[in-house]
Amino acid sequence: MMDERWMGLDYGTKTVGVAVSDSLGITAQGLETVFRKSPKKLRQTLARIEELIGEYRVVKIILGLPKNMNNSLGDRAVETIAFKEMLERRTGLEVVLWDERLTTMESERILMEGGVRREHRKEKIDRMAAALILQSYMDAHPMTEEKAGKAEEEQD
Repeated sequence: MMDERWMGLDYGTKTVGVAVSDSLGITAQGLETVFRKSPKKLRQTLARIEELIGEYRVVKIILGLPKNMNNSLGDRAVETIAFKEMLERRTGLEVVLWDERLTTMESERILMEGGVRREHRKEKIDRMAAALILQSYMDAHPMTEEKAGKAEEEQD
């Protein structure tokens, strides 16, 4: 049961930002940005995510859902939901959609405050957004509570 991690994903048209939790489920770290040549070409992207799932022993995926400010779902949200279904089919893992509004702007602000130059920000912003999505989810749903619940079920 130990060393299980959660993965956060920021799904975009050309990139997917990837983050993972620490093994205690307290903090999220940006891991990498997976780039693809075409918005519709997902096979290599999914393969890389699957490699990372195995490497980090991921048991749950948190996928950022890009809602509009009025809470409606636009084209990007519809594409994200289709990506969620692909991930679930390929990995067999639970994929949770999590409201990602403002995470990209927050990532930009954090990188600017950290003194990251504009030309270097683009390569870091997606994994930073993935970390913020995952951290937000973990703050609302502590992993320790979930593990305690599973331990109780196993004792029954």
